Amino acid sequence: MAAMPALRKLLRSLLAILLVPLLLFEEWGWAPLAAQAAKLARLPLWARLEQRVRAMPPWAAVAIFLLPVVMLLPVKLLALLLFGHGHYASGLALLAGAKLVGTALVARLFQLVQPTLMHVPWFALWYPRWTAWKNHWLGLVRQSAAWRALRRLRSGTRRRWRLFQRGFWRVS
Repeated sequence: MAAMPALRKLLRSLLAILLVPLLLFEEWGWAPLAAQAAKLARLPLWARLEQRVRAMPPWAAVAIFLLPVVMLLPVKLLALLLFGHGHYASGLALLAGAKLVGTALVARLFQLVQPTLMHVPWFALWYPRWTAWKNHWLGLVRQSAAWRALRRLRSGTRRRWRLFQRGFWRVS
């Protein structure tokens, strides 16, 4: 019986290791991609579509999350076809683009329907738990030496890029 808790802990750790890269992508990409998708609301047709999404009943708000999955499935199948024919770079670029578009759509949809989703009992129960779990693992990642080194590298690169741009564009 003592092996079961140890096995459960091992499986949870393995799952977390597999999910952390996905969580990091979502963490880095979620807000910026949602902000870019929100800019589409400047278009009158898109703004009306967003109003309709906000007004959906809870069951429809849950179903709307299947839309990006369904829309991107043919794109992912095309990427597999490209891989199968040896076009690895094209397939990888297509998958990366699909991931960016899919994340932007899901992030924006979530912003629009989160208040409605909180009226769905199972969502209202599990969303705070998911958020706490995600924040726990992201906190551990952020405390790691590798994360801190990447942050320093990133801020140094940004600083050097800004200095380069100022020097490059300066007229003598």
